[in-house]
Amino acid sequence: MAIRILDKASGAYLGDISHEDLQLMVDQFEEESSTDQDYFIDAMTIDLLHSAGASDRLLNLLREVVGTSEGVDIRWEEV
Repeated sequence: MAIRILDKASGAYLGDISHEDLQLMVDQFEEESSTDQDYFIDAMTIDLLHSAGASDRLLNLLREVVGTSEGVDIRWEEV
């Protein structure tokens, strides 16, 4: 099973990541609750994940999603 990444606002599909990538994000970010499945991603977040050893696949996906914006809210779901 993969982890699907979606735009939180629109629900648009952004890409898939591995369970290992998801675990890295969970470990790095403060979650509001045990059911929290969304994150705000910006350039600083991507740098943090890079320093923590994120995969190239995750980093490239997030860079593409953020683009030139100030940041994007994403959510994940298991498929």
